[in-house]
Amino acid sequence: MTAHDIIIRPIITEKSMSGIADKKYTFEVAKDAGKIEIAKAVEEVFNVKVAKVTTVNVRGQMRRRGRTSGYTRSWKKAYVTLTPDSKSLEFFEGMM
Repeated sequence: MTAHDIIIRPIITEKSMSGIADKKYTFEVAKDAGKIEIAKAVEEVFNVKVAKVTTVNVRGQMRRRGRTSGYTRSWKKAYVTLTPDSKSLEFFEGMM
């Protein structure tokens, strides 16, 4: 699995943007990826040093459309904290 297969997309929300000042970034990642794999993928893609990775499994939510109902897909979220001496991610700088 390559680094781009592990990191699916960044999570752009008001809560995730508040962590950028502390060099905490949020990503949607592959469900079968571990913390070490996620850390190596972020280091490889963005050329930074990762201090800590925290993961959360997000359950699918119940959704209804008329009579039919179902669940949205479940996915995995990773909170990546960078070391204080590493540079910030340029991708997120334009969002602020």
